[in-house]
Amino acid sequence: MSSLTSPATPLTDSQQGIVLRGVTKRFGTHVAVREVDLDIARGEFFTMLGPSGSGKTTLLRLIAGFEVPDAGTISLRGVDVTGKPPYQRGVNTVFQDYALFPHFTVAENVAYGLRVRRVPRIQRNDRVQAALEMVRMTEFAQRKPAQLSGGQRQRVALARAIVNEPEVLLLDEPLGALDLKLRQEMQVELKRIQRQIGITFIYVTHDQEEALTMSDRLAVFRDGQIEQIGPPTEVYERPATEFVASFVGTSNVIVTPAGRAVLRPEKIELTQGPPSPGHVGAEGRVVDVAYLGMVTRFTVELDDGRSITAVRQNRSVGGEKDSLLPTSEVTVSWDLADAFPLATTSGAESQPG
Repeated sequence: MSSLTSPATPLTDSQQGIVLRGVTKRFGTHVAVREVDLDIARGEFFTMLGPSGSGKTTLLRLIAGFEVPDAGTISLRGVDVTGKPPYQRGVNTVFQDYALFPHFTVAENVAYGLRVRRVPRIQRNDRVQAALEMVRMTEFAQRKPAQLSGGQRQRVALARAIVNEPEVLLLDEPLGALDLKLRQEMQVELKRIQRQIGITFIYVTHDQEEALTMSDRLAVFRDGQIEQIGPPTEVYERPATEFVASFVGTSNVIVTPAGRAVLRPEKIELTQGPPSPGHVGAEGRVVDVAYLGMVTRFTVELDDGRSITAVRQNRSVGGEKDSLLPTSEVTVSWDLADAFPLATTSGAESQPG
């Protein structure tokens, strides 16, 4: 197995949350998850990131107990739960569609799991109140789901999950149905709640911004395997493969004296003169300018026919787009220390940068 997919230093008993060893899942002839080894610590916000069909949701369902692996083991706090049903695993799942009962009030939705478990009324009410306070929905306790916004329904679904005090909370693209502004607000809220209650969150998304914003660590999936695991800064700044470089953020793949390397657009300087001292560069022509608010993105066609992408932060009113226009002749340059060398990509052909 590739070193990129092997587990990190084994966790101690006190740190151990979820441990997967050699987990494989097939659907007919298709291998959805292939020999995955993974250690997730207690109290960690861990994200599984990848494109559709990469195996991340299948792995989440395996951890939840909704699917049974064809090979390998899944342990929770040192206990093998591979063959146990979901209700015996100490995990709860929040889905994208929330699945709230439309005829129940917010409080009744949150209390439902406690009622099923026959938690006494007084204790149940106290725990519901605490969960609603945590997600800032106390004033909406008597409303029905149809009277709530999408973000409010998402909070109710989260409260319903955490009120059961699970050891692990699984979140399957829970923000996918929200608009951009609300999704960004909920990213902050989810991280606040996770820190407050201190349980393990395992989050599935195809959205790189969500993964980078919220995670303590993240795993990038491809074709049922893990390409790279690490903190967001490590995965972004030091991608292990060309696929990771292209999927997590925008990247340029260049050739340096040491071989192929990834160069992020924000590391590139655009000038209409010689490059800065100590920088290497090339001549080219701007072929596209896109104003993106905080930054302006430039696509430059180099004299040798290659294309490279650079961004500039917009520090002045109107951004940078007025100073460089399509057809502008420019020099692109960078510090070689900012070009991170790429390992040879295993598996299928990598996506272009």
